[in-house]
Amino acid sequence: MSTTNTGDETKLPLPERVGVLGGGRMGAGIAHALLLAGSEVTVVERNEAETAAARSRIESAVEATAARGRLSGSVDSVLARLITSSNRDALTGCELVVEAVPEVLELKTEALADVERRLAPHAVLASNTSSMSIELIAAALQRPQQFIGTHFFNPVPASKLVEIVMGPQTAPELRETVSGWVRTLGKTAVVVNDAPGFASSRLGLALGLEAVRMLEEGVASAADIDAAMSLGYGHPMGPLRLTDLVGLDVRLNIARYLQGRLGDRFAPPQLLIDKVAAGELGRKSGRGFYDWND
Repeated sequence: MSTTNTGDETKLPLPERVGVLGGGRMGAGIAHALLLAGSEVTVVERNEAETAAARSRIESAVEATAARGRLSGSVDSVLARLITSSNRDALTGCELVVEAVPEVLELKTEALADVERRLAPHAVLASNTSSMSIELIAAALQRPQQFIGTHFFNPVPASKLVEIVMGPQTAPELRETVSGWVRTLGKTAVVVNDAPGFASSRLGLALGLEAVRMLEEGVASAADIDAAMSLGYGHPMGPLRLTDLVGLDVRLNIARYLQGRLGDRFAPPQLLIDKVAAGELGRKSGRGFYDWND
């Protein structure tokens, strides 16, 4: 896999109307970032209950930004640019739509193909997938040249990185356009060619899986394994705490996908499988490799 970086630091204004398909933790974070950049943002979820939950997440994030003194304008003025809906027709007219549904290929391809039919030919369609092939997802689309990977990192407000993934049919000019949008969000864009796990997930998962194996084998405690990487290598957090933050279920799905594409070096440890089966998914469930209930 090759990685490219043009060195161009030009910021580009975001489209006036943008959409986010999926309002979970990642989708809400992406919507929050787009709102702060000044766009009108439409978030679409699968039903009314999920739509209400998505709106609540985004409202809380905007209010927290205001409490830290980092909001330009009032909370009300920012939230006035937020539209939430359970109807995908609400995305009609958006010039950019970022998909942030769960990491299941069938869900992504169905959702993206359905949304594409509602967009103008020039609109950009992006996927927040953290590991799945852009080429494989694009096979379901009529305009693969307008499709690109935009892998945001959790938590979106604090993360400075967006991994842009160029599929083999992605129009070359989208690289600089989307990179410019990312810079306008106050983040750094790295551009990679389409490959299983891209750059970040492939390397991050390799470290995370080995940390789980070490815990499984009794090499050290979770806290000590994490401290070794934080204090010894300067990582902002250790691989097990990061796995709790990302979600053990998310990490397991990525591991199984990469195992199928790259071989058994990405086979998930039994401890990870067992924890997901027990509902210990990390911070979102209250327990993973750490207790988050406090």
